[in-house]
Amino acid sequence: MAKAAPAVQGRHYLKIKYLAALQIVSCRLLPQNASMSAPETVESRRWPAAVIMQRTALTHRWASEKWEASSVVPDLDPGAEPRVILQTPDIMRILFSGLQIRLQRDEAEGYYMNITSPQPKVFVMWRMGETRAEPQFLTVSYNEGARWLDSSETVDGVPLPVELLPWLAGYCEQHYRPEPRKKPKYATNKDKGRMGNWRPDK
Repeated sequence: MAKAAPAVQGRHYLKIKYLAALQIVSCRLLPQNASMSAPETVESRRWPAAVIMQRTALTHRWASEKWEASSVVPDLDPGAEPRVILQTPDIMRILFSGLQIRLQRDEAEGYYMNITSPQPKVFVMWRMGETRAEPQFLTVSYNEGARWLDSSETVDGVPLPVELLPWLAGYCEQHYRPEPRKKPKYATNKDKGRMGNWRPDK
């Protein structure tokens, strides 16, 4: 009996598997993805995270300090209070525990764009408290980060922890597919000849 030919993975699979910084295409959740049945729990879609916020002293006429997200790290003590982990005359860093990165199926395009970009990031939305900046939410979706910016929130992009790349890649491979390219439509064969091989994406 002849052996069945092995299944050929689509080009999107290679992009996700090897995390190559290739051309990004639009993707969306397809109906058949709902039936993909690999075991998954709520916890497998969450990554406990801590955020390091940094204060930099300034000598500017209109501002004495600058706050920004410095990095995102694994949360080893989710119940801990914010604590200073570095303090010099010019720099102060505070570790905030108790946050998380949560994956959602409707953010397909945003995750895919992030992990196939040259510099994948975690987007940190933060707000100023009475005396310090405090992180509020995290996302690894380009689209969700952009929506936060559009709503006038303060958002910083920090490097994605390397250990999250396989986690994100596996999630995208299981749940999402690139949107297939649509063939151009012509009113008549005459119109097709006039257009030739030109395509708007070239």
